[in-house]
Amino acid sequence: MLASRLLTILMLLQTRGRIAARELAARLEISVRTVYRDIDALSAAGVPVIADRGRTGGFTLLDGYRTDLTGMSAEEAELVMLAGFPALSAQLGLSQTTTQARLKLLAAVPAGAAAERMVSRVHLDPAGWFHVAEAAPLLPVVIRALREERFLCICYRQSDESRQRKIGPLGVVMKAGIWYLVGQRGSAYRSYRISRIVSAELADERYPRPQSFDLAAYWAESSRAFEQATLQTRCTLRLSPRGRRLLEMLGPHAEQSFAASAQPADRTGWVLGTILLESVDFGIREVLRLGEDAEIIAPAALRRAMAERLRNIQQRYRRPRRLSR
Repeated sequence: MLASRLLTILMLLQTRGRIAARELAARLEISVRTVYRDIDALSAAGVPVIADRGRTGGFTLLDGYRTDLTGMSAEEAELVMLAGFPALSAQLGLSQTTTQARLKLLAAVPAGAAAERMVSRVHLDPAGWFHVAEAAPLLPVVIRALREERFLCICYRQSDESRQRKIGPLGVVMKAGIWYLVGQRGSAYRSYRISRIVSAELADERYPRPQSFDLAAYWAESSRAFEQATLQTRCTLRLSPRGRRLLEMLGPHAEQSFAASAQPADRTGWVLGTILLESVDFGIREVLRLGEDAEIIAPAALRRAMAERLRNIQQRYRRPRRLSR
């Protein structure tokens, strides 16, 4: 505890310059008398601390004194600093740890100050447009289970029911503002949406994580399998030039598949191509986003369903409405 506190004082002096005893005491949650004892311990260890008395006084390091423990380059320091984005650290329950790590880096490397400036120029916003990041209040519990390599007992909500499960935690993944827990249940690896975890407790039993498991490779493969299993409705679309530009709203899969299958434009500039959709009902909602700049050609069932949906919308808007008071 003392060694850690002395190191913190040294790093604060190195990064902040002059610091008053009362400020140090408040930051470290110790008494002013303890601060003076710690300063004496640093001086005895050969650290040149200068103490200025008086109301405007404080502690400083001798000019030119600096610890350089790592030999990091400026680019390496920036990379490490950017790895601890405040927003992600807060969600992971690691804000205090991240702050302490940044402080150590600032003190340890000459390029620390430049790296800190770089952090103020980069911001990470993981949520998509018109969406907010999904709340995951139990994420810190999951992180603790991962760090301590212990089984996790969760109550997981799926559809209208919740079930108890014992999970061997393998890792967490953020996808489009949503956190997922990848875990082992029996002999199978599965993904769980953390916002659907109703409760979570660490088991006393340790979880022997498989040495060969690769989180990034598993997620890439499972994501591809999920998309292939989900996008099974092939839809032939006719799009106007504006419709082709709007197609980005349906995602990169739609853009790529349409571009790969697009036929030459007709005299009016409309183009025929194919995209994959999740289902008939979902497909209607997606294509409706393109408005009058898209026409479903096939399959016939999807075209009929779209026609019926449009008739219902048209009938609703034919009736005049007045705002009720």
